[in-house]
Amino acid sequence: MTDYQLFTLPNGIRILHKHWPSAITHCCFIVNAGSRDEQPGQEGLAHFIEHLLFKETERRNTNQILNRLELVGADLNAYTTKEYTCIHASLLNQHLERTMDLFEDLLFHSTFPEDEQEKERGVILDEIASYLDQPEEAIQDDFEELLFKGHPIGQNILGTPESVGKLNGDNIRQFISANYNTNEMIFAVHGNYDFKKLVALSQKYFGAVAGHQPQKNRLTPCVTPSGIHIINKPISQTHCIIGGEAYSSSHANKWGLLLLNNLLGGIGMSSRLNLEVREKHGIAYTVESNYTPLTDTGIFSIYFGTDTEKAAKASKLIHKELKKLRDQKLGSLQLHQARQKFIGQIALAEENRMSVIIAMAKSMIDFNQVDTLEEIFEKINAVSAEQLLEISNEIFDPNRLITLLFEPKQ
Repeated sequence: MTDYQLFTLPNGIRILHKHWPSAITHCCFIVNAGSRDEQPGQEGLAHFIEHLLFKETERRNTNQILNRLELVGADLNAYTTKEYTCIHASLLNQHLERTMDLFEDLLFHSTFPEDEQEKERGVILDEIASYLDQPEEAIQDDFEELLFKGHPIGQNILGTPESVGKLNGDNIRQFISANYNTNEMIFAVHGNYDFKKLVALSQKYFGAVAGHQPQKNRLTPCVTPSGIHIINKPISQTHCIIGGEAYSSSHANKWGLLLLNNLLGGIGMSSRLNLEVREKHGIAYTVESNYTPLTDTGIFSIYFGTDTEKAAKASKLIHKELKKLRDQKLGSLQLHQARQKFIGQIALAEENRMSVIIAMAKSMIDFNQVDTLEEIFEKINAVSAEQLLEISNEIFDPNRLITLLFEPKQ
């Protein structure tokens, strides 16, 4: 039994609703188009477009766009990932129609004037520079570029100063024409509404949008062989990522790796890596692992930052924990505790309504369905100790792991 309602407009745009008895609404409009869909030399284009959507439309200038929701106390924002572009807003229930009107205007009537392009280009160049000044952030991008060398998935979402400097209106219009497929668009609402009324409003604001179904040709990436890579930078500490390719979002082992990742270096102070590296040996303030599933691949990584003379020991401790997972099957109590911890964290995350509705919209784009909490918990509880051992021996195999180090310049 689903806990959502769905309606598809004749143009292919889908309307997703999760009812919640609250005075606050969280909504998003997601397009299945991101940085992996960019052409060579146009890195940063999807993100550039996301910025420019807020600059001028056929009916509104920048101030009118920004004030449309802020004047009623609502919060409007957007972001770009490797696979999606998302506009989202949080608002009082009575302002949903105003929000839908604005979303339609931004997504389908933006004009991308050249003077605004130049202004926003400068903003993004500053954003890139700011990002590069944060090694704990920059190393993740460099790691993904190394892992998927030469493939759009490996490129920085922001682009480079060189690529952003060349982007123009023709690039923008071509990208939208090639990638903004109305069959791969979701308008999702988490709030207290009658679904029939929501459908009627959707027909009013999105029903007249012309159907557009370009065929994307996303190529599955090849992966760089294992190895150790060192980059010297003007920094005071060593930063390190150890990781490799992981399962896609549709892979049968996805839930097993999500559970393993949480056990190893996920949320909270009781992860194995945090207990071993930080609490027991005190050699890193931050040590964490991450698993990001994409539609046709995935990324697993472990990050830590520490004083240079402690980096080798931290790395050794991490590999010791990985070996433990490869060699030793979890006991029944350990597995039960890992499941309960992960299930509890997922349940608590439901309090973040915006994250919930965005995750639901992405699931609808990727799988044409949304799992209920109960179904998710069933999948986690179905993961066996034998499966975790098998996953560990595949994903944590030293022969497929890449190590990237940012080391201080001497």
